[in-house]
Amino acid sequence: NGGSASVTMYVSLQPVEATDDAFWDQFWADTATSVQDVFALVPAAEIRAVREESPSNLATLCYKAVEKLVQGAESGCHTEKERQIVLNCCRLLTRILPYIFEDPDWRGFFWSTVPGAGRGGGDEDDENARPLAESLLLAVADLLFCPDFTVQSHRRSTVDTAEDIHSIDSCEYIWEAGVGFAHSPQPNYIHDLNRTELLKLLLTCFSEAMYLPPSSDSSNTNPWVQFFCSTENRHALPLFTSLLNVVCAYDPVGYGIPYNHLLFSDYREPLVEEAAQVLIVTLDYDSSTSSSPTVDGTTTGTAMDDVDPPGPDNLFVNYLSRIHREEDFQFILKGVARLLSNPLVQTYLPNSAKKIQFHQELLVLFWKLCDFNKKFLFFVLKSSDVLDILVPILYFLNDARADQSRVGLMHIGVFILLLLSGERNFGVRLNKPYSVRVPMDIPVFTGTHADLLIIVFHKIITSGHQRLQPLFDCLLTIVVNVSPYLKSLSMVAANKLLHLLEAFSTTWFLFSAVQNHHLVFFLLEVFNNIIQYQFDGNSNLVYAVIRKRNVFHQLANLPTDSQSIQKGLQRKKKTPEPISRTNSQDGVSMEGSRPAAPAEPGTLKTSLVATPGIDKLTEKSQVSEDGTMRSLEPESSQPPPEGNPPSAVSDGEPWSAEATHPQQDRRRLSSASSSGQWTPTPDWVMSWKSKLPLQTIMRLLQVLVPQVEKICIDKGLTDESEILKFLQHGTLVGLLPVPHPILIRKYQANSGTAMWFRTYMWGVIYLRNVDPPIWYDTDVKLFEIQRV
Repeated sequence: NGGSASVTMYVSLQPVEATDDAFWDQFWADTATSVQDVFALVPAAEIRAVREESPSNLATLCYKAVEKLVQGAESGCHTEKERQIVLNCCRLLTRILPYIFEDPDWRGFFWSTVPGAGRGGGDEDDENARPLAESLLLAVADLLFCPDFTVQSHRRSTVDTAEDIHSIDSCEYIWEAGVGFAHSPQPNYIHDLNRTELLKLLLTCFSEAMYLPPSSDSSNTNPWVQFFCSTENRHALPLFTSLLNVVCAYDPVGYGIPYNHLLFSDYREPLVEEAAQVLIVTLDYDSSTSSSPTVDGTTTGTAMDDVDPPGPDNLFVNYLSRIHREEDFQFILKGVARLLSNPLVQTYLPNSAKKIQFHQELLVLFWKLCDFNKKFLFFVLKSSDVLDILVPILYFLNDARADQSRVGLMHIGVFILLLLSGERNFGVRLNKPYSVRVPMDIPVFTGTHADLLIIVFHKIITSGHQRLQPLFDCLLTIVVNVSPYLKSLSMVAANKLLHLLEAFSTTWFLFSAVQNHHLVFFLLEVFNNIIQYQFDGNSNLVYAVIRKRNVFHQLANLPTDSQSIQKGLQRKKKTPEPISRTNSQDGVSMEGSRPAAPAEPGTLKTSLVATPGIDKLTEKSQVSEDGTMRSLEPESSQPPPEGNPPSAVSDGEPWSAEATHPQQDRRRLSSASSSGQWTPTPDWVMSWKSKLPLQTIMRLLQVLVPQVEKICIDKGLTDESEILKFLQHGTLVGLLPVPHPILIRKYQANSGTAMWFRTYMWGVIYLRNVDPPIWYDTDVKLFEIQRV
């Protein structure tokens, strides 16, 4: 039994000969184990003891286990016994690998060759020997397309000779219909379970990345992923396609019948989760360092474009970037949208569908699709289907805003919206009326998807936790990017924007950190864009600006003398919260919604690296008359004028998403000179106050305020509907300054975000794999595990 094997391993810290088959075979001969059993029977302390005391035994065990997998792949696993041995070796390696990775002395072990383990058996020279890692990866790839073990056999009768695993074309055995494959095989839960175990081992092989500290050097590619996704793996294409299709075709509702999932256990979900995790790890690729993998070419008859340039060596990235058929894009987008909306469906039809937990992996996958395949991005924005992605993201952002353990989720949601907002079509799509009533903890409103976005962003800024402050720049950049296209904001959203301006333009906020004034610039840009380009439909916003006109006058008259600056900073001590919530006029929240909850104490979370500042994250593009964009010279090339600080985000506080060190936890972005280095000076205030873009709004107030006051006096009006009616029919044609060109800040790939995605993705995978707990209590270096 398995128990005795574990004991024997423990007892035999004396070296055992590799040829002693009786000893080694007991590790995988057992019939009734599960991966959980293996984890229970082989405790961490024992693995470490063998590693330290009897390294040759651990080496032999790994080598023998890989050898068994290779033999299984060679023979095609025709007997139950062979399949059992393969699965047990799979489980054992999944258990042991993290302990190999955590010890730097062992890290090269799998990349060394084992004497006598030639590619073609023992007789050949050792010149031909493959590193153990390569043998392992190729065996796993073969086993993932093994008839009657992980795929349906195409042979009609059992009498016929079994299919030779080396002669089969694995493209005929793709696991699910979808991209490049029309046939949906009969579901077989045994095959699903076996695939899941093999993918778990694959993910564990790739997880060596967790044991290296984060580095900005993007050249350190993961050797496991690099080999697996190279031309050495003859199954790369069918496996990429199988993983993508299995994820995108999954319907957790249980074949369209509500509540059906309660009737039978779903064997597909663990496979889908594992496939999603393996997929995003294989796509971990820094697109900023290479020529972009995106290929724009002529359409060919295949699912992938086959035009030059060949793109990156990583075949998975290459294949992803070359998908181009409309029906494939439709299949992917519908699948991702269906799965992202699943937790929302849960809120208004509780238990009607199985609630999935892998939305973070889906968001990473969606990000990779848009980042590596521009045709997909344009397809997403071509119709209002993009809103099926937007609404779930806004739901997650709103739901996670108070929860410190979900900072990473907040970031990826915002990054995706930043990427989408760089395209004009996104702003245009937001004008669609919002009718889906997903219960969310936000004020009730009637309006468009743009209103929803602004109301959720306002909620994040005013009632999210402190760690989200670095995202404010990003949130407002998104609003600026879409603002020239917003035809008609609701009164609720208009008031929210003015409330933000009010909060951000208080003297203590403006003077308390070197980059806080950027937020005011962003908001003024939003108002200018709407007034200049969409004045006609935006009487609600114009009315709100008129009502809050004092905020603009105060900004124009912002004091710049030392005494006033000090007085402004004093005021802060009386105001503990960065943003007052009292005057934001939050109405009743939507029916059926629950307030956003903070993390349960003791929740585990993983640390994240800092994200680049908004100036590094985006590049400015100008929209021409005909709607095309041209990139503007980066400003950094000109030296800043004497006495002005350089672009403020990059100096001062780091734009750190998640302070990794406890002493930084107490540093809050809103606090004045937390480092004690920076204090506001009159010159500094003057340097940006003189650039506040107030001309358009001041002109609007100058023209409209007297007219509105006259109406009120003449008609004795206190009723805003009459004033709104007047504003609706008013015009400012010829009265405003010449419209400024529209500036869009488009996301640009950079190694900083590539590193952020790597730490975030592995952190998610670490925390989500609890049964069995593959990496718990091993010495991970990529991030820290923290308790809330």
